[in-house]
Amino acid sequence: MAKVKYDWYQTDTAVTVTVLLKNASEKNYSVQLEQNTLTLQADGIEPIALNLWNPINVEQSVHKATPSKVEIKLAKLIAQRWEALERKVSTEEPQSTSTAAATKKLHDWDKISKEIENDDETKDDVSALFKKIFADASEDTRKAMMKSYYESGGTVLSTNWAEVGAKPVQVRPPDGCEFKKWE
Repeated sequence: MAKVKYDWYQTDTAVTVTVLLKNASEKNYSVQLEQNTLTLQADGIEPIALNLWNPINVEQSVHKATPSKVEIKLAKLIAQRWEALERKVSTEEPQSTSTAAATKKLHDWDKISKEIENDDETKDDVSALFKKIFADASEDTRKAMMKSYYESGGTVLSTNWAEVGAKPVQVRPPDGCEFKKWE
């Protein structure tokens, strides 16, 4: 059996599927429409079965044959643009006819979990680095770190006691940020 080519275009209210089929009326073609499916059969061709992106109004949908094609005009139930003509059906999940459920993005939770773990490991590495610096430091260095961090509201961390011990440490937020004191 031969495969036939088809194409489609849409407006806000309808989707038109054009099936290239020469002498369609002579090939005993038939079109079956259901709310979520379109099936076209004809003599000598492989049947076309489409799982439509969104439901259609079967009563208002029409088809006609010309010498070179069959044109099927599908009336949309919901006046919105379709992302594709067909919705791919997954064998693992049951098909949902709800458009709200259909537009939700699927997440790979295993991948997200691994990313979070990697972020936590990176944060632990930085935290471990500062703990090691603090533990291995002299008494003056520890005092400088504590005073600079406390007085700057966490925006400055200095290890130089000679610089920090002489005067109060000024708040220095990162570029593009504004420091607000919460009281």
